[in-house]
Amino acid sequence: VLEYRDLQDSIKPQKVEFHSLNFNSTLHWQPGRAREARDIVYFVQYKVYGESTWQNKDDCWGIQNHICDLTIETSDIREPYYGRVKALSAGVYSDWSLSCRFTPWRETMIGPPTITVLHSNKFIILKLQAPRSPYKRKRGSKIPMTNYYDLLYQVFIINNLLDKQHKDLVYEGKDKVIKVEDLRPGTSYCIVAKTYVPLLDRSSGYSSRQCTVL
Repeated sequence: VLEYRDLQDSIKPQKVEFHSLNFNSTLHWQPGRAREARDIVYFVQYKVYGESTWQNKDDCWGIQNHICDLTIETSDIREPYYGRVKALSAGVYSDWSLSCRFTPWRETMIGPPTITVLHSNKFIILKLQAPRSPYKRKRGSKIPMTNYYDLLYQVFIINNLLDKQHKDLVYEGKDKVIKVEDLRPGTSYCIVAKTYVPLLDRSSGYSSRQCTVL
């Protein structure tokens, strides 16, 4: 009995948590102490907070990965969800390991906008595009994150002659097309942008750098 309990405890998944970016939501976990056990497989269930029955996630039933995509299952973004995972090794099942409560709308991280740079010899025109969710409109295009949040764009410019680490904020607002003026011809500039959600006081990381020489 002790050996059985030991194995049960040692394979029990650890640190079960949701990770979410633009509503692409996955459940992650770490293996238990018995890392050398080769034949461990995992089983994932989920439910909406307040419901009594757990649902099996068929794609994550008897898997060897430590990650399970629950994007579709958590698509009602204002509902709170739970996930849980158990392990099986040598015919022995662990107990379930439970995630914290996860509400996609409140907890998803928002990605940065994508930037397109058009330039003349004295100014730069930027086109910004909001990150997109995985959820689709009836016509098939992915719904932008601006449908779910009041988003602001923060645009920063880097003068490569002066200091490649120093970023000057040149714009904050909702416009999708921005003109950055008073720039020096012949100078190399890079642009990065962030998405900011005022209601949640949360910023994305920086977009990838778009660089241009006037």
